[in-house]
Amino acid sequence: FERNEELLLGGLSDVDSISSQCIKLSYSEPPALQSEGDVVIGAFFPLHFLAPQPQHNLDYSDLILSIFFDFRAFRWMMTMVFAVEEINNNSSLLPGVKLGYRILDSCDNVHTSLQALFSLVGWENVTAEKMYDAKSETSSCLASSSPTRAVAQTLGPFNIPLVSYFATCTCLTDKHMYPSFLRTVPNDLFQVRGLVQLVTFLSWLWVGTVGTPDDYSQYGIQAFSTQFKQQGGCLAFHLTIPKSPTAAEIQEFADTLQSSTTQVVVVFATEGQLVDLFLEVSLADRNVTGIQWVASEAWVTATLLTSPHFHPLLEGTLGFSFPGVRIPDLEEFLLNVHPSPKPGMELVNMFWEELFGCRLEFRDGRSKDNVPICSGSEDLRYTESSYTDVSQVRISYNVYKAVYAIAHALHTLLNCDSEGKKQGMCEKHIFFTSKQLLHHLQTVNFTNQFEEKVYFDSNGEPVPLYDIINWQKDSTGEIRFVKVGSYDGSAPLRQQLQLEQFMIVWTKGQSQVPISQCSAPCRPGSRQARRAGEPHCCFDCLPCAEGEFSNQTGSTECTKCPEYYWSDKDKVKCVAGVEDFLSFNDTMGIILVALTLLGVVSTTIITTVFHQFRFTPIVKANNSEISFLLLVSLKLCFLCSLVFIGQPSVWTCRLRQAAFGISFVLCLSCLFVKTIVVLLAFRANLPGSRALKQFGPSQQRTLILCTTTPQVCLCAGWLLCAPPFPFRNPTYQAATGKIVLECKEPWPPGFYLVLGYIGLLAFLCLLLAYLGRKLPDTFNEAKLITFSMLIFWAVWISFIPAYVSSPGKFTVAVEVFAILASSFGLLLCIFVPKCYIILLMPEKNIKKGIIGRYKR
Repeated sequence: FERNEELLLGGLSDVDSISSQCIKLSYSEPPALQSEGDVVIGAFFPLHFLAPQPQHNLDYSDLILSIFFDFRAFRWMMTMVFAVEEINNNSSLLPGVKLGYRILDSCDNVHTSLQALFSLVGWENVTAEKMYDAKSETSSCLASSSPTRAVAQTLGPFNIPLVSYFATCTCLTDKHMYPSFLRTVPNDLFQVRGLVQLVTFLSWLWVGTVGTPDDYSQYGIQAFSTQFKQQGGCLAFHLTIPKSPTAAEIQEFADTLQSSTTQVVVVFATEGQLVDLFLEVSLADRNVTGIQWVASEAWVTATLLTSPHFHPLLEGTLGFSFPGVRIPDLEEFLLNVHPSPKPGMELVNMFWEELFGCRLEFRDGRSKDNVPICSGSEDLRYTESSYTDVSQVRISYNVYKAVYAIAHALHTLLNCDSEGKKQGMCEKHIFFTSKQLLHHLQTVNFTNQFEEKVYFDSNGEPVPLYDIINWQKDSTGEIRFVKVGSYDGSAPLRQQLQLEQFMIVWTKGQSQVPISQCSAPCRPGSRQARRAGEPHCCFDCLPCAEGEFSNQTGSTECTKCPEYYWSDKDKVKCVAGVEDFLSFNDTMGIILVALTLLGVVSTTIITTVFHQFRFTPIVKANNSEISFLLLVSLKLCFLCSLVFIGQPSVWTCRLRQAAFGISFVLCLSCLFVKTIVVLLAFRANLPGSRALKQFGPSQQRTLILCTTTPQVCLCAGWLLCAPPFPFRNPTYQAATGKIVLECKEPWPPGFYLVLGYIGLLAFLCLLLAYLGRKLPDTFNEAKLITFSMLIFWAVWISFIPAYVSSPGKFTVAVEVFAILASSFGLLLCIFVPKCYIILLMPEKNIKKGIIGRYKR
């Protein structure tokens, strides 16, 4: 098959009916390779397998199944023969005891393997009733992969040891079901763990799987899928290639590979089971290149798939294989194998005829179907096949270790190391049972010539060691299996996988690691949002909300920033919130301070003018004492706005609202008294009125004190019971990440009571001033007070919604603006007209003018 370099088309069909004929192959007795000895080791190898005949088209309608010879399996078999002869020539191992062997062909089929088993143990003519009394003709058996479960289950009740060199199914670990089963190859559990570590290490979390219906594939895929999902991975698809796939099924599988978004496919199967699918993908004009294949040990070193037809598809394949060694003298031994007409050489004769495409002359002396005659003296050195490729043997090495393990168990069982033996020979005539051999085989422990410790754990398992193999093209364009790493399942978790990533050639000969993902990992500053009804590897990326961040690629959640910290504009880190308050250095702060100083200077100038002309009629007529008190209170109103500007502190928080409330109440109390005086003065000019005389300066001062005291008491109680305090508020300016420094009001009704009392006095002033607005202009201040109160009310009514809706420091700015606007309104409306008369129209600032004006 490999010699002709033909490609297999189609799939296996009618395996059971055809396999029953496989083991006979024109012989009345099962063909075997055997040698007599004191102790005989039985074995069977899958020398033949069923496959479609090579075709050069893709028409599956004319599928013809044939039996093909596996040269690689024949090398395994001859390695066992080599090991037995090496042990027989070793004077230190089993001295005086000759090992024999009897090897049959299993055809890689359960039924044929059981037939071979019955022949090995001498049960051909044993009935079911007598089976438990039957004695085995062999001491132990070696078996390959697929039929091992059936064979192990059959031998278990009789405690006949079965040592497998190729069966990796995790199911065989069950000692209750398979008590006599051991193996020199690690079970798939370790390989699966390694494969999961490999794909996750390479950040492949979106992969497909391909398997077959047998135990090896089903258990392997199931374990891989479970562990892979636990590591956060997702399966894009799973394909199960049936034993006898139809052309439509193969095309459907190829369609799945072609349409899938994954770039990585993990395959648990043997090379013979994959040929049909790979042929469809490679030769049917499909654009399926670029897939990174991850192979299980069953096919990662299979030369069958290294044909040039598969290079575009399989170059860069990565997978686990058993450790490879170069066994000394094995190559020379294999090249010296020759056919013989002697009994027990049937399998060698078959190999020779298959390899050279001839008919041995001693078989029947006649050529059939134009097949040439060969003598058996042909030279194997001039042939190329997997049989002669022994540069790095792997499964052959497992066979080699299995034979040596049995030999060491026999060495102990036959007392070869006991003192007092004659000439250091083993007691080869000692009687032992298969159970005794099984016990010594389970406890065997030795170090072979390759410095590897060979032993079995409680489950009959060896040390789980693997090589990581990469399919690379050499200078001649041929595929070579290059070791690029290793896996030791017994090492600590973080030291199990060793990968030389720089040595790997990826699919299509690329040097960069392929990317396989359903959705690209979300960049820092965003999070993953699952798509409904899809695997968790398929997601959308949403930016983090304000005040949250993610600093890793592929974050599933955004992290909330600590208090007083905020996410930067890219949402990748938290930065300390910028403290924000109405500062003296801000443009707005500078403007408000300038207006405040303007108000203070203006008030001071007006006070100076009034003081300079305090004896003039217009100043005296408007109650100069209350006017000066009003100017002082207005100056306090202007100055209290400065307390609102700057970084809040304990004393400024307590002082600002109290100073504002008391200053304005004092100002409004003065206006209230002035309004009353205006009304009483008008009435005093009427005949018989004594109201103004009864409301003299002392009464006026008392009224001012009485109207101001409630506000003082309210502010004092508020500050004593629930004083405002500095507070860092991160909620106002979330969009800009600023921490607003403000004065926290633990009892908000206190502020509204203060403001409400100011509003009450303003309302009374406005009401009284409105009633006296039509009094004579020269003497009457009611009209001016009315204008000032209207401005006052307009400012503070506008202030309330602006105050509530303004964020952060603008809340303070609105209040300061309201204070300044209302203060300027009072100052300008009440005092500027009088200063105008005093400074620019002095002729009117005389008593005669005022009285005359009144008389007119």
